[in-house]
Amino acid sequence: MAGQNTQTFTEAAFDADVLNAETPVLVDFWAEWCGPCRMLGPTIDAVADDFAGKAKVGKLNVDQEMGIAQRYNIRGIPALLLFKGGKVAGQLVGAVPKAEIEKLLNSHL
Repeated sequence: MAGQNTQTFTEAAFDADVLNAETPVLVDFWAEWCGPCRMLGPTIDAVADDFAGKAKVGKLNVDQEMGIAQRYNIRGIPALLLFKGGKVAGQLVGAVPKAEIEKLLNSHL
């Protein structure tokens, strides 16, 4: 269950929501069956709340949106990609601590 500021990204709207966004966008590539992904979920929701208005934060289900996962060569999840200006500006893999995610986002604001 996503938090109030956590977006859900889909292949259909990926270009508009992520690549053409005016602010940095953090995309959490995840799947329902992935234990570390579920552990990271509340952290992603908290980061989305903390960065509301400064950056977009959301999730992309790799089982439902395989094309985007393949496009960005996602081999392990959870994987966090930070997009800025339509390009990947940073990446974190695994259930990383909130401070590490905040550091990545702050370095691109």
